[in-house]
Amino acid sequence: MISWLAWFALLYQVYLQRTHNEKSVKPLGQIDLEDRQGYIYVRVTNNGLGPMIIDQLFFVKEGKTYTAIEDCLDLYPRSYTRISVNKSVRKVILPNSHLIIFETRLEKSGEDAHRVRQQLSSIGLQVAFRDIYDNKSTIKRELQWFSRYSLANAVER
Repeated sequence: MISWLAWFALLYQVYLQRTHNEKSVKPLGQIDLEDRQGYIYVRVTNNGLGPMIIDQLFFVKEGKTYTAIEDCLDLYPRSYTRISVNKSVRKVILPNSHLIIFETRLEKSGEDAHRVRQQLSSIGLQVAFRDIYDNKSTIKRELQWFSRYSLANAVER
């Protein structure tokens, strides 16, 4: 009888250890936006303790879903940097690192910046990722934040 109790206690301890191990290497994804002094970017940051394996990026614009941000933008392709992630090309974000989804540096901060902000603000981003134990997760963020200057100007008028 005591040996059975010891056996069950051992199995429970192994279960607890495995659960602890999974939680201690869990990625914690976050979509960050920046718009400062002509530098505009959208990036995915891993604030967790384990690697974040990006399976796919989805961009939603006007109800349609795209897998590449350039399909959502009407900007000159060489004016910005972007990354593609799909089933054949996956990316891994290490802990305390990031993956740049969109980035541009604008020489002129006037009309060019307004155009970039306006186009980004109509897009939603969804990131499908998993951890090393194959636990899947998704993060989403609307990029409407980029329209804050347009909204402020509209309120002033």
